[in-house]
Amino acid sequence: MKPYIYVTRKLPKEAIERFEAEFEINMWDYEDVPVPREILIKEAMKADALLTMLSDSIDETILNAGENLKVVANLAVGFDNINVEAANKRGIAVCNTPDVLTDTTADLAFSLLMATARRIVEAAEMVKQGEWKSWSPLLLAGSDIHHKTIGIVGMGKIGSAVARRATGFEMEILYHNRTRKPEVEKELGAVYSSFEDLVMKSDFIVCLTPLTNETRNLFTREVFKKMKSSAIFINVGRGPVVDEEALYEALVDGDIAAAGLDVFVKEPISAEHPLLKLSNVIAIPHIGSSSVETRVIMMKLCLENSKAVLNGEEPKTLVNKEWKALVK
Repeated sequence: MKPYIYVTRKLPKEAIERFEAEFEINMWDYEDVPVPREILIKEAMKADALLTMLSDSIDETILNAGENLKVVANLAVGFDNINVEAANKRGIAVCNTPDVLTDTTADLAFSLLMATARRIVEAAEMVKQGEWKSWSPLLLAGSDIHHKTIGIVGMGKIGSAVARRATGFEMEILYHNRTRKPEVEKELGAVYSSFEDLVMKSDFIVCLTPLTNETRNLFTREVFKKMKSSAIFINVGRGPVVDEEALYEALVDGDIAAAGLDVFVKEPISAEHPLLKLSNVIAIPHIGSSSVETRVIMMKLCLENSKAVLNGEEPKTLVNKEWKALVK
């Protein structure tokens, strides 16, 4: 009998076809509708592997239901949706998909920065709605990007890739990270900065930090007040690192100029959320790594990780390093 893999979204045939000879793969029927919890629990009870999305809550109840469960492969870099401690207790491997999405996410982050700075969405909507009546010297005038200062909070691989793109615009690069990155400083001329100095000096603040106890609500009203009134805030990291009420107030009161957001505290964000009512906010639906090429690579990596664990091998991108000792 083939090992059973349950996938919590519908994936394209090209992502799974080379794994079907070795595994029984069953998928939720929808691409954009989350699998109901009761179905996920039922599937976990018989699955050898779960291929999950960041929006799936893989808590202790789900993990305990999986009597045969050996691996949870998350289609994301992040894994804060998974109770890793509970997985360790049951000897379940947890995997993610780092590295393969670095450049794609950096492309998106810089695209969001550019679109917010140059008011691209507002301009496109003006044309589509027939509101473009004439030309004027300051028609939807935005902010220059070249020669400005970018402050990157979270200088991991994606942060480094964003910094590399910033060099093409001859930007001054500041960064804040838990540890200094001498290699990035040498390659790109990035300058390590305290968090406070970074938010005070940067024209663009790009948040790429992971969600931890230390980074939750990192961006408060007090932080936004320290920014330049012309500053533009970009978040492609995790929604809960930002106090969204504080961000709304900062935008309304003119503490900062604009925001470009790919992530939110609660996803999907409600259409009634106050931030979405502001013309100086660009909000997109958590699509940092969403190119066809990269997403298919991520899907295949999840299945390769699952295959490795089910065959008694170490997966390529193991999150809980303790797993190796637990399964010996």
